[in-house]
Amino acid sequence: MAAPLIAIVGRPNVGKSTLYNRIVGGRPALVHDTPGLTRDRRYGEFEYFSRKLRIVDTGGLDPEAEKDVIGAGIHRQAHAALREADGIVLVVDARAGITPLDQEVVDMLRKLGKPIFLAANKIDGNQTQWLVHEMHALGMGEPYPVSGAHGRGVDDLLQAIVDKLEVEPTLEEEEPVNLFGPLDDKPEEGQKSRIGELDRPLRIAFIGKPNAGKSSLVNRLLGVERSLVHDVAGTTTDPVDTEFEYNDQPYILVDTAGIRRRGRIDEETERISVSLAISQLKRADVVVLVVDGEDEPSEQDARLAGMIEDSGKALVIALNKSDLLTGAGAEKKLREKTTDELHFLTFAPIHLMSALRGDGVGELMSLIDAVSREHRKRIATSELNRFFAEVCETHPPPNKGNKMVTIHYLTQARTRPPTFLLFANHPTAVDKNYNRFIANQLRKRYGFVGTPLRVIIKNKIGRPAKPNKNKGRHKRNRRRG
Repeated sequence: MAAPLIAIVGRPNVGKSTLYNRIVGGRPALVHDTPGLTRDRRYGEFEYFSRKLRIVDTGGLDPEAEKDVIGAGIHRQAHAALREADGIVLVVDARAGITPLDQEVVDMLRKLGKPIFLAANKIDGNQTQWLVHEMHALGMGEPYPVSGAHGRGVDDLLQAIVDKLEVEPTLEEEEPVNLFGPLDDKPEEGQKSRIGELDRPLRIAFIGKPNAGKSSLVNRLLGVERSLVHDVAGTTTDPVDTEFEYNDQPYILVDTAGIRRRGRIDEETERISVSLAISQLKRADVVVLVVDGEDEPSEQDARLAGMIEDSGKALVIALNKSDLLTGAGAEKKLREKTTDELHFLTFAPIHLMSALRGDGVGELMSLIDAVSREHRKRIATSELNRFFAEVCETHPPPNKGNKMVTIHYLTQARTRPPTFLLFANHPTAVDKNYNRFIANQLRKRYGFVGTPLRVIIKNKIGRPAKPNKNKGRHKRNRRRG
């Protein structure tokens, strides 16, 4: 049975996202004093004294804002959250007092017939009594004075929610979830390769420039308007996590804000949005770089691709808006342009698709599954050294000066990304070109499509350092002199 869902609603800029962040912990929602910043539904989970609940943050409710496209979209998102909610937290700004818009929101919520909890927010000092007293005029029962910023009064609000909804405590103890999965267990001897299985949903982050079609792609996969879509760049501000199931496999889709060149970011809110989008790279299992196929890959796409490669995440390049390509050979030219602009990502599959029409979306999910498996692939040490012996026969490591380079053995140290240790007698004498050569040979033999590879040259384990016979000789000579 799913945990009860609580929707946080209210007019713009009353502190809904701040309260949401306080309840779920951390800073998963963008907070600023700009009205209308939250546009999509943001879901979270929390536990209050062994009672599990879900919570959804919504954009501000303002009938006047419905006159523009984005404002209407924010309202659709908020109303969708209200329809599925079991309880509602109405947030008002106690310091600003009751406004006509607050009263309109109350009148709308009453028609839903669901439990409503009035949170008088921004109670940060000792002025509780006279600020809260005014809130009774809304006719919503006893208000709960809270401070989303400092946590004051939040416990009382949560206790009232679990009591009213009769949320039962979870008694059974669950096995702890290993967030990283059993990916680094060594394969049995004789086993050529092994792919670790995740014990959690695969996390997919959609990264790209503004207006590349990330939100449209997420909505197409989900079959519903989960993220607000508009042709104005910057419509998505917060990263939006959504649970998703495809072919009986669980996923988490993460829609992020468009990332422009740093020099073009002139607003603090956009800087925070971009920072949150980039932070999703660390949490993702697979990153889909969404490129506007109509505009062709740009220098900014190459910058983003470099960030993804540096993060070590599995990668698929999705060329969106293929439905807008016209002319003979347009798709071939776009692929060639992409390969040229992103020449350092030759390992990443390039996929043409249309989020608007749905062309190629199913194939995109197949590619995501494939690169995820490659990202978790492990090759047995015995197999690696048979492979490397063949390589050294035709391409031995070059010597540097008077140093004879000897490779002792090759082993895979970890997965995600696949990382290999090459043990040599003179690690510093092995140049970067040979390092890249080994990585290319590994790809040629074992694939590793869609995942970066790391090859690290190290000294042989347990090899004692040679004593320096000259150590201290200059001191002895000085004493003799």
